[in-house]
Amino acid sequence: MSEDQRDEQRGDATPDGPLTATLDAGVDAAPDADSAPDLAPDPAPDADSDPAVVLDSLPGGARGALEAVLMVVEEPVTELALAEALDLPPAVVADLLTGLAAEYDAQGRGFDLRPVAGGWRMFSRAEHAAVVERFVVGGQQARLTQAALETLAVVAYRQPVSRARVSAVRGVNVDGVMRTLLSRGLVEERGADPETGAVLYGTSSIFLERLGLTDVDQLPALAPYLPEADALDEIADGGLA
Repeated sequence: MSEDQRDEQRGDATPDGPLTATLDAGVDAAPDADSAPDLAPDPAPDADSDPAVVLDSLPGGARGALEAVLMVVEEPVTELALAEALDLPPAVVADLLTGLAAEYDAQGRGFDLRPVAGGWRMFSRAEHAAVVERFVVGGQQARLTQAALETLAVVAYRQPVSRARVSAVRGVNVDGVMRTLLSRGLVEERGADPETGAVLYGTSSIFLERLGLTDVDQLPALAPYLPEADALDEIADGGLA
């Protein structure tokens, strides 16, 4: 066989070889741009999914929605949290809260809306406390003892304060009473004393809520309840005698 015949055989075999078949298959498998399926356009946003539109369609509008949220909260909720829940500007929520509070007061409702502990919450009115207490607890309410109340007062006015300091002020051991106040959530830890390392305590947001305060600065001043300087001198002299 001549060289020309061998070249012709090799040339005839090349187009039908494995590599050519693979390339041909790849070209045939490539999608045609004209035949590619059209992507479905993104659906247009539904106007009903807009929270502002939903609020407008509810009974009472934004005011009614705000009241519904306030009815289920278990602790004071901030204006910012309410604004996020209702998707409203905080300034609008603040105006709605003030308006609702004034409306409840004007109508003499059995509950009121108050700003306490940095947030807002509905409360039964103080004038109805006796009725509410009789219905809810039936006279079985576990009240704080006098020792617990005195200890709580020391913590409230001297915070942050250590147990040892509270014991020194009261003149008795307060470990058991402090455990009770901690379990009730009225007192909480506030770090450690930098000099002694003792745990420091202060009042909690629950304490503020129970007293209807927004800050401990609203606690009544002690000065009007303290004895005069002359009386203190007499007490001191009597103690030294």
